[in-house]
Amino acid sequence: MSHVYKIIELTGSSPISSDDAIHNAIAAASQSLHRLRWFEVVETRGQLEAGVIAHWQVTIKVGFTLDQDIRDS
Repeated sequence: MSHVYKIIELTGSSPISSDDAIHNAIAAASQSLHRLRWFEVVETRGQLEAGVIAHWQVTIKVGFTLDQDIRDS
């Protein structure tokens, strides 16, 4: 079986960790997108306050498969 993927780019954020920022982005995407299959970290950034990491931002690419009826049209 072959697959066709649509790829979108998202940025998740978290004051806890970069992993949590990724989880937040994927959780938000899964609310409106179906068949999420993979992700790739594109960029990781952080905000510093008084020399301490205060916030993480992680940009990811997310791939999901298209509905069969969309592919056939």
